[in-house]
Amino acid sequence: MSKYWKPQPLHTLVIELLQKKQSMQTDADLYKSLLEVYDDLSMSELNRTLMKLEVDGVLNVSGLTKTKRRVELAKG
Repeated sequence: MSKYWKPQPLHTLVIELLQKKQSMQTDADLYKSLLEVYDDLSMSELNRTLMKLEVDGVLNVSGLTKTKRRVELAKG
């Protein structure tokens, strides 16, 4: 984790990326896109952010395969 804050919070960037990609991506694709801005992002940090957004009702995460997950914006 960098000792400086990024200009855009991680949860906001996740939502914007999902909106640009027609509201659905795999977690691996989302992670690759986020690494362009957050070069020191860990997968556990992304998982924590996804869980927070899912609990808040902003997005849904479902399993595609054993290792891949589908991340999409919640309807409504």
